[in-house]
Amino acid sequence: MLLEACVNSAFSAIEAQKGGADRVELCENMPEGGCTPSAGAIKFARQHIHIGLFIMIRPRGADFCYSPEEFEIMKYDVQLAKDLGADGVVFGILKREGTIDKVRMAQLAEIARPMGITCHRAFDMTRDPYEALNDLVSLGIDRILTSGQSDSALQGAPLIRELIGKSQEKIILMPGHGIKENNLEKVIQDTGAKEFHLYLTKNVKTKMQFTRENVKMGKPDLSEYDTTIVDRERIYKAKSILTNYQL
Repeated sequence: MLLEACVNSAFSAIEAQKGGADRVELCENMPEGGCTPSAGAIKFARQHIHIGLFIMIRPRGADFCYSPEEFEIMKYDVQLAKDLGADGVVFGILKREGTIDKVRMAQLAEIARPMGITCHRAFDMTRDPYEALNDLVSLGIDRILTSGQSDSALQGAPLIRELIGKSQEKIILMPGHGIKENNLEKVIQDTGAKEFHLYLTKNVKTKMQFTRENVKMGKPDLSEYDTTIVDRERIYKAKSILTNYQL
């Protein structure tokens, strides 16, 4: 069983590796579900981790129906991830009516190979999961990250299990979203999956001594003097659960 850690920085990627993660998905802008990280973050992560490194290819938050300009950016970013030594990329593009955009997904896949390819939770926003599953299989996509079209992978476990059966091992279904150490074993049992995507973090204080609490750089409910990093101890606990379950 494989643990993929969602990481919000190159430093978090290093922490995830120390915790025993098998692979990381490197993103930024986690409050909006994750976007493409910088070239510097990708390069630094590749230099400092030996485990699998997958890169989120998502030019913005919100939906997955992209303009021609945004699609060009995604093509550049896939090539850049490839050039910087990533093992894989993570992307998803939908048409306005909620189906997989097979034409543009195929174009990105062509640029990406021989890297691995994961379709992210754009899958969870499709109008018909069975139709989307068949489309992604026909494109040769390696895996689907999914919460089973629900608010959490635990809630969506029945659909994930059904999709695993329907996939006939032509594509990997990887549960993700809302999976923590305390419910991972149940997700394993309820889905029958072999790969799992977890975002396990902790908040830490920055090293600033002088603070100005009345000025905000971003959302008003977020502190400028707290930061979120992947918690290697929580990763270790989750990996131990997977290892012991196999035994």
